[in-house]
Order: sequence, then C-alpha cells, then structure tokens
Amino acid sequence: MTENTTNDTFLGGKVHALQPKKGFRSGIDAVLMAASVPAKTGETVLEIGCGVGVASLCLDARVTGLQMTGVELQPEYADLAKQNAATAGAAMQVVCADLRNLPANLRQQQFNHVMMNPPYYDRAQGHASQNAGRDVALAGDTPLSDWLDIGVRRLAPKGTLTIIQHITRLPEVLAALTGRLGSVIVRPIAAHSRAAPGLFLLQAIHSGRAPFHMSAPLIMHGDLIKKGDAESYTPQVKAVLRDGASFPIRDPH
Repeated sequence: MTENTTNDTFLGGKVHALQPKKGFRSGIDAVLMAASVPAKTGETVLEIGCGVGVASLCLDARVTGLQMTGVELQPEYADLAKQNAATAGAAMQVVCADLRNLPANLRQQQFNHVMMNPPYYDRAQGHASQNAGRDVALAGDTPLSDWLDIGVRRLAPKGTLTIIQHITRLPEVLAALTGRLGSVIVRPIAAHSRAAPGLFLLQAIHSGRAPFHMSAPLIMHGDLIKKGDAESYTPQVKAVLRDGASFPIRDPH
C-alpha cells in the first residue's frame, strides 16, 4: 500500500483490495454482481472492465477452482488488480487492453461466464470528471453496445452474461442482446421498498430459450433507515455483502 492507495476489505474481510484513494473505487455494485454469477468449480470467467479486481476476487472467494481473466483499460488499475490477485492467491490473469482491441489470444477464447459493470452514464449526456480514472469508469468513451457485443462474442455455448447497470439503460441493454442471447432475467435494485429502482442486474444465456423473466426488486435497506447505519441492510443483502452468500438473479417466486 502506498500513500495514494487504500487497502479495503469486502465480504466481511474475506477479500482485501488495494484501491486508489482518488478516482473510481469499487463498492457494493461489484459485490452484488459477483454474487449473481452462477459459476462452478473448474469453470472460466471473464470480467470486462475489472478495475482493481474486486468483483473477480469476490467471486473467487465464493467459488473455488475458477480460472479467471480480467480486462482493464487503465494501467494503474490493472497493476493493482494484478497485485490484489497475487495477494489473494487467485488464478486470475489481468490483461491491460482496450476491450475493442483485445489481444489475439484472448479473442480466440470462450468463457463459461462473462461479467461486466460498464460505465453507468452516456458520455454524450454529461460532462467529464476531473479525475481521469473516475471519468473512464463512470462514463468512458466506449459505447455500452460495444461492451455488450464483446461480452457476447466471448461466451461459450450455454455460457452466462451478467451485467449490473443503471436502470435508465435497461432498454439499451435489452435491445443490444435481442436475438443474440436468451433466457434473459432482470432484477431491479431499489434502495428501499418505497423507492424506484436505481440499478438492475441482468443475466442472459448463450443459446438460452427460456422466456424473459422480471424478478421482484432487490431491496437494499429496511424501511427504518438511519443515515450511515450499516445495519439497515436487509438480511439478504447483508448475507451477500458480509458473508459472501450467492444471490441468484431469478427470484424464487
């Protein structure tokens, strides 16, 4: 750890990750996404836009024996991801590359699971952040359709694509996947029971044929919310964030 980084913990201390003090910092979104990936021991996982590797390391902490690959555009984040993976003893290769110009060997690979947490905001709809790392993570220059296209291309037959994204971009994601992946499941995420969803998790399957399914929203906090009170998380969310529990996107109902 340097004066420009912090050593943060996830999953109740099961995962440690160096992150920049300034710029984009992984948090709950990465943990929720990792909890939703239905990976099994021995399978391969590709994370596109892996940042410092938090999502991949959370998945590795829950499922042993995975072979993981992370792609990250920004060298400083890729370097931290490599350090974090080495510290965790995770079988994770980190590739520093533009997702639109992947190395030839990676373009020839297919994965059992692909996950991604693309920038939430459309560059054309806002102003750039003064911090370059944060700007790339929150908006970036790569269209969301490109992220999805590249993720689909890297999926093996019957493989799953898992994405977490801002709710306003759900129509864009569904349009990009129509006719390419099936068995689509969407799980909206709301801060509390009276709030409109702000994010969503989506999972789709290569060659899947099940009909579209909209799950009940994941409620993050109980109704009696106290500002800054970590205990306000619902039991299901608390189990994911602290205990590393899995979180299937399809609800049981």
